[in-house]
Amino acid sequence: MTLEIGLTLGVVALAVILFSIEHLPTDVIALLLVLILVLTGLLSPAQAFAGFGSETVVMIFGLLVLTAALVRTGMVETAGKWLQRFTGTTTTRAMAVIMGVATTLSAFMSNTATTAFLAPIVLGLARRLRISPAKLLMPLAFASILASSLTLVGTSTNIVVSGLMTQYGLAPLRMFELTPVGVPLALMGFIYMLFIGQHLIPVRKGDANDDETFGIRPYLAEIMLRPESSLVGKTLAEAALGQDMDLAVLRVVRERNRYLPPQANLRLLAGDELLVEGPRDQLLKIRNVNGMGFKSDIKLSDPRLQSETMQLAEALLLPGSPLIGRTLKTLRFRQRYGVQVLGVNRRGHSIFRKLSQVRLQVGDQLLVQGPRANLATMDEDNTFHLVGTVEHKSPNQQRAPIAVGAFALVLGLAALEIVPLAVAAIAGVLLVFITRTITPEEAYRTLEWKAIIVIGSMLALGVAMQNSGAADFLAEQLVIWLPDANPRWLLTAFFALTMLLTQPMSNQAAAAVVLPVAMETALLLGFNPRTFAVMIAVGASCSFITPLEPACLIVYGPGRYRFFDFVKIGTPLTIVFYLIALLLVPVIWPL
Repeated sequence: MTLEIGLTLGVVALAVILFSIEHLPTDVIALLLVLILVLTGLLSPAQAFAGFGSETVVMIFGLLVLTAALVRTGMVETAGKWLQRFTGTTTTRAMAVIMGVATTLSAFMSNTATTAFLAPIVLGLARRLRISPAKLLMPLAFASILASSLTLVGTSTNIVVSGLMTQYGLAPLRMFELTPVGVPLALMGFIYMLFIGQHLIPVRKGDANDDETFGIRPYLAEIMLRPESSLVGKTLAEAALGQDMDLAVLRVVRERNRYLPPQANLRLLAGDELLVEGPRDQLLKIRNVNGMGFKSDIKLSDPRLQSETMQLAEALLLPGSPLIGRTLKTLRFRQRYGVQVLGVNRRGHSIFRKLSQVRLQVGDQLLVQGPRANLATMDEDNTFHLVGTVEHKSPNQQRAPIAVGAFALVLGLAALEIVPLAVAAIAGVLLVFITRTITPEEAYRTLEWKAIIVIGSMLALGVAMQNSGAADFLAEQLVIWLPDANPRWLLTAFFALTMLLTQPMSNQAAAAVVLPVAMETALLLGFNPRTFAVMIAVGASCSFITPLEPACLIVYGPGRYRFFDFVKIGTPLTIVFYLIALLLVPVIWPL
């Protein structure tokens, strides 16, 4: 063992320790590892930072921008509503549908692209189902990886393995050659996540399950139906506000002071006021529905509150405030502060009275709208504390076909191998930017930059593994330790080595390092080299035990996961993968 190999393996061990204890954020740890690689001389600065300009990072960047465009145009919400028809109201059923869709798509397209496309849809579904996004995002990422062995194009790693096989005189892998082992792997992974894995996924109070983070805090609001509303003449059941807009109707106020219970057969009339409760983001979309609007908007008389400089914010009522116990009406709230109240949140309690008649309590949170100067004045007062401003823009639905077309174009170009996926993704990004489907500023604000930083940094560690000879050293030691071993033990060893190397290295690089050693070992001992090649292809796609796989990194931030979550949930799944592969591969491809 050389000094370079020892240093590299030491850095790998340090990475595992730091990622496991998580005293520092993952992106900070990743940057620290890059710095260590440079300072120890294992990599030159150019080599260490080359990962940030790699195809993988460019691909992730492009796909995240394209998914942001789908969100901006409302296509993600539309797809989420369509998918919700099949997900039901239980976590298990929702997980089953999401995993089924993800696995099907990933069989014919990049698992990273599949995860990037479905992640915002899954976030929306989690919000509607009132469950933690963590419960659905990890199964989504795992399901996209499960499809890797269903087809040749399920992952680019299969194509790399197929190309290397031809160098040893073997026929390349056929399109569906891996399917006999891929289907059982996908099914068992599916069953594991449904019945075991989902119960291991943690829900951290105030973290991944925090309503504030994901915009699902319920607000009470007053909605008025104009005569031109499509809901006029419909019953509450036919209006389907709960299904279509995730809003619960608490009361119907008719003729100013008649409070009607929200019975399903109650027919709505023009001028009815609906007391509704729902997530902030869903409430704000009411303004996009023809014939509906906030009562405070419709009866707005102060022209200062109709300017284009309006800002939305959430204001928390502080203890000791003189407003406690008083109503918005008696306070003359709009005249006093120059802002209007769109909704009230009283955590854990539903309110069944009109906003103007609600007596304020400590901890009430108001969704307010007004000029920025007026909001600043509220924040300076000891009565309220502005929790934060709310960015809200109406979906750019006119450009929705462009967003969908750009994503389809990218996938088509990559699937037909006209250009690499990274190049296709950049072409798609240029298309949505040039057509103003989404602006660069909007896209950059929504990107999960942590994932990009971690991927770029960890690619440097993979380069160090190759350049120092550490990867080759591990493979050679494996052959030395098992010179006359049973072929199944050899398959086990090469599967384990490939799987472990895919954590700090890319899947393709891990397969490229281990496959030549496995081929030479099989030929030397008189075994079928194709069996070993297939085992390595399966092992290289088994990226469940750390979040360093690109598909896992996409959900790592939104799901608020920790590094050890993947170790805890992914390790049993990896063992299941190994046992199925060890059972089937030598049978389908005899030794």
